[in-house]
Amino acid sequence: MSLTDEVSFDTDASLARSTQRSAEIEKQLQTDPSGFRILTGDRPTGNLHIGHYFGSLENRVRLSRLGVETFVLVADYQVITDRDGVGPIRERVYSLIADYIAAGIDPEKVTIFTHSAIPALNQLMLPFLSVVTDAELRRNPTVKAELDLTGDRPMSGLMLTYPVHQAADILFCKANLVPVGKDQLPHLEQARVIARRFDERYGRADESRPVFPSPEGLLSKSGTVLGLDGTKMSKSKGNTIEIGMTADETAKLLKRAVTDSDRHITYDPANRPEVSNLVNIAALCLDRDPVDVAEEIGDGGGGGLKKLVTAAVNDKFAPIRAKRAEVIADPGYLESVLAKGNAVANEVADATLAEVRQAMRMNY
Repeated sequence: MSLTDEVSFDTDASLARSTQRSAEIEKQLQTDPSGFRILTGDRPTGNLHIGHYFGSLENRVRLSRLGVETFVLVADYQVITDRDGVGPIRERVYSLIADYIAAGIDPEKVTIFTHSAIPALNQLMLPFLSVVTDAELRRNPTVKAELDLTGDRPMSGLMLTYPVHQAADILFCKANLVPVGKDQLPHLEQARVIARRFDERYGRADESRPVFPSPEGLLSKSGTVLGLDGTKMSKSKGNTIEIGMTADETAKLLKRAVTDSDRHITYDPANRPEVSNLVNIAALCLDRDPVDVAEEIGDGGGGGLKKLVTAAVNDKFAPIRAKRAEVIADPGYLESVLAKGNAVANEVADATLAEVRQAMRMNY
């Protein structure tokens, strides 16, 4: 593929292919997880909330317990893609790691690491940038959305190259599986294109197999958990229930949650998004069908709904919150987890960079 070839961001087509392939991969994972290596992660921009838990954390725990080799990235460099500073980043990094461990990620089996501590990962940006064009980066949906939001403010070069940085995250450890939501499929496609173009341009000096695998997406099964106001759950909007909140804090937030005037509770996301979102949160916590949960509440109205959701959330997260409080109280332990993960990631990244330099005939 040359740089003049188009990179497809046909979301519908990608979603159809990825849905089918995800089902096939799930079957493989149940029989032989050893053929997969996962890369996943988060930006340390604040405390994780229950949307993160049901959208990604729960699945990461499941996959790691199946025996899939997993790398979890704390993407500290990506904090500054769209921000003027890093904020209280040290506290947020360790808070994120505490959330991971409390949710069930075992740092003895999973590699947890930070961008800024892995020089070889970030050095991959240079050859990767040489195989993409300015035009295709600007067509990436995330970059396009940022362009629309910036108005008269210039977009940073780091934001423009965000898809390339994500490709480096995935490819540095040669991950061949990335748990994603459907909105992240374009980034995964860009990573596949970069891997393919690098091999076509440089290949290997002594072998026929490619330097990088072509990573595939594993689509999340859970739907989107909205915020308590019925819009996208976002830390910046203050409409989230954080994983580390107390039971009382959770109850106070849910009392303010938006519902509607119809006392009969139904699960109807299209016509009753706010009510249906609360029903869905309860269903996820209870591991039940949301339609059944709504029928149980019946004519209990918004008050009955909020009471059930509050109990479900607090019961579900009580052991996670207890574990989190224990972990966050031991900063030395968190530091040791990160130091160990960074050491593993550096070893992997250095080996990959050595292969890249050899393929590029720059190993002198």
